[in-house]
Amino acid sequence: MPAQLPAPGSPERWAWLQQLRRGPAPLLDPWLAAFAAGAVAPEPDLIAALLERLDADAATRLLLHWLAMPVPDPALAPLLGRVRGEAAAGGLRQALAVASPTRQALLAPLLGHQRCPADFPKLASLALDPHPLAVRRGGLEGLLVGLAAWPAGPLRRTLARLARDHDPALAAQAVDGLARLSGARPELVALARERLDPALQERIERRLRSLPAAPLLLVVHGRAGGVIPAELEQLRAELEQRRGAPVLLQALTAAAAPASPPPGPAGRPPLTLVPLLLLPGSHVRRDIPAIAAAWRARGPLRRLPFLGAWPAWQQALAAEAAALAGPAGPPALLHHPLDGALAARHLALLERRTGLRCLATPYPSATSPVDLPLAAIGSALPLTLAANRLSDALAASAGDAAGRPLLARPRCRAVLLDQLEALP
Repeated sequence: MPAQLPAPGSPERWAWLQQLRRGPAPLLDPWLAAFAAGAVAPEPDLIAALLERLDADAATRLLLHWLAMPVPDPALAPLLGRVRGEAAAGGLRQALAVASPTRQALLAPLLGHQRCPADFPKLASLALDPHPLAVRRGGLEGLLVGLAAWPAGPLRRTLARLARDHDPALAAQAVDGLARLSGARPELVALARERLDPALQERIERRLRSLPAAPLLLVVHGRAGGVIPAELEQLRAELEQRRGAPVLLQALTAAAAPASPPPGPAGRPPLTLVPLLLLPGSHVRRDIPAIAAAWRARGPLRRLPFLGAWPAWQQALAAEAAALAGPAGPPALLHHPLDGALAARHLALLERRTGLRCLATPYPSATSPVDLPLAAIGSALPLTLAANRLSDALAASAGDAAGRPLLARPRCRAVLLDQLEALP
């Protein structure tokens, strides 16, 4: 059969290859022998015709034969790269381990096409480490070819690092890959805040515009009668502008929930409920589940953990505590008294992570004014997002600076805005 193959450029070659495609499955051994002897060149049109008729085992043998060639024809890579299976993946791994940089760049996309999660570290290393640029681009192409197969978190972090690369083409490809991932909006938002190449910055912004943000429902405590403090209204308005999607506020003290957001563009994620509550008290344990159930009766809903459990928020409190620390030691974190093992564990965790000293402080009332031992505790930080009875009392007894709620502190407000903006 190989001896009958018309030479490249012959007018009979196309018809002969069509007969090969339509005929019985060919035996591979005669072709491999002809390739090895140099009697027939493994031209792309011939390999394409053979692959259509070979079974999986024979196709893998053809791939392994190509890998063993001293100088494999790169034009065959797109064809033979379609072959998948454990034997094919093993052959590619072995070839890649001893390959020259030129061959590494050629083989990395083929390994990515195997879509084996165990190959992620190798491909990420090829893309990230200081290899020749062609090798790094091959590693990135391998990641993009097998995008859905890799562990989501490490993949997002790898692509985010590559999006900051000095090579514009590599960075642009990484941005496009990020935009294809579910849940990668935070990484793209973080990139958009950086001072990158203007063309890349514009590309990031385009990708963000193609990923509509979910409408948010921010559940806050509120003041008596459902009144929402001005700082929360300002947060809502700025967040809505930055996300380009509706942001609703619902106060626990309000008699009724706000109206549902208007219908958004096709493909926009469902409403996300964000409890802007700072401790795991009864509001978090009972009220939030009830509010979530009521909103789910209206439509799909995604619910996030309460704000006080977010690591980024705890880090912001730690930074605020460090700025307030003085000769008397770390500031006291004044919080509403809580009962139960869950609350005790959370407060102990908060002290470890922030360096603050948690101090239970009953909120004042008309009949029970608060008595704050400021002389004994030194500086204090009220654990409240917006102005409430505790912050009012603290400001009255120790001055406006001491009574500032957390949203009135630039560091805390900026962290909260950034975290909320980056939500899907």
